[in-house]
Amino acid sequence: MKNLLLISILFLSINLFSQTAKEWYEKGNGKGDLEDYSGAIADYSKAIELDPKYAAAYRIRGATKATLRDYSGAIADYSKAIELDPKDAFAYRQRGNSKAKLKDYGGAFADYAKDIELDPKDADAYLNRGYTRAGLEDYRGALSDYNKAAELDPKNKNPNDYYNRGNTKAKLKDYKGAIADYSMAIELDPKNAEAYYNRGFYKINLEDIDGACLDFSKAGELGIDIAYNAIREYCN
Repeated sequence: MKNLLLISILFLSINLFSQTAKEWYEKGNGKGDLEDYSGAIADYSKAIELDPKYAAAYRIRGATKATLRDYSGAIADYSKAIELDPKDAFAYRQRGNSKAKLKDYGGAFADYAKDIELDPKDADAYLNRGYTRAGLEDYRGALSDYNKAAELDPKNKNPNDYYNRGNTKAKLKDYKGAIADYSMAIELDPKNAEAYYNRGFYKINLEDIDGACLDFSKAGELGIDIAYNAIREYCN
């Protein structure tokens, strides 16, 4: 019985150590697909242990850490992936996303700029850089990036992108343009309470009181409590 147990342990050990880095990487992908993110990270780590120059393993481990909101850990992995493959536009983009989550807008901006340099037709890269520019209060730069993204992807159906561009136009006092973008965000997501509220606010600036009151009412229904303050101020 002891011999059988010893043989089983020995077989298991040989099997574990005989797996290649690629096999651990693929096991990690499988666990990631099943949303076992901690297990996936463990498998990617084993792949990296076997092949410390496995850039893709660092990159996907970084993405998995970001899913778990370990943004600092993700940045470290993306940085290693970039060190191993300086032309990895995806790693720059994702590192920028993690930096933005930590409100390191300057660092995020630099990563998005590098992403655009490597892949100048990537609409998402311009959207990301635009969001970062808005965080740095460079609203004209942000609007330029949002417009470039729209040019590259005219069929974009993401309501958040229109909402963000609307906010940027509002900062530049282009209230009609802001309202148009909020309207598109609402068309794509009729439950976008913030878009209703903001659209109502800027309709006030254009003296469309009736339209503003309808928007405030809808925003209130969708859970924006301060919309009722606006109704009391402007609509009674």
